[in-house]
Amino acid sequence: MSAAVGGGRPEPTARDVAKAARRAEILTAAAHLMARRGYAAVRLEDIGAEVGISGPAMYRHFEGKHDLLAQLLIDVSRRLLDGGRAARTASGTAEVLRALIGRHVDFAVSEPDLIEVQFRDLSSLDTDARRLVRRLQRDYVDIWADVLVEHLAIPRDEALTRAHAVFGLINSSPRLRDVPTPQVRDLLVAMAGAAAEQPIRAVDR
Repeated sequence: MSAAVGGGRPEPTARDVAKAARRAEILTAAAHLMARRGYAAVRLEDIGAEVGISGPAMYRHFEGKHDLLAQLLIDVSRRLLDGGRAARTASGTAEVLRALIGRHVDFAVSEPDLIEVQFRDLSSLDTDARRLVRRLQRDYVDIWADVLVEHLAIPRDEALTRAHAVFGLINSSPRLRDVPTPQVRDLLVAMAGAAAEQPIRAVDR
């Protein structure tokens, strides 16, 4: 039995740590395969083969392929939301916006497979998982909108539009695989910042 840490949660055992590492390895392999083939074309056995696990042994970690996809997309949505909340601790709205952009860009350039899977296979989730992912995503967008409203003194509907536009720009990074990662990061940070704060000029009709 694992010992409690400070009277709180039990300290993870070596087995717990190994299982968590194995689970992360499976999720990474799943994202890689699904990004290239699509959810429907990837079997649980294919994912297991990528990490040296037999098909039946995969069920020790996930209930099935549907559960694996759900955990993949729920996990990334939670991590983005947690990152957004952490960015809000910066002082000043300009600094918060820079932190939001930097964190999202870091995610996009380091985990492009997840962007592809989320964009293409979100509809393959069962209803409950899809609702949870959508709720987490809305909470994340709300953080951006709150910051943009405060920073730019703009209406909320405009802030939401700007946030989604910036996401679209940043999330284009999987299509820039031939460009060195540092260059892509610098480019996306600069362009996302300019897009988020771009003044709107009246257009003559």
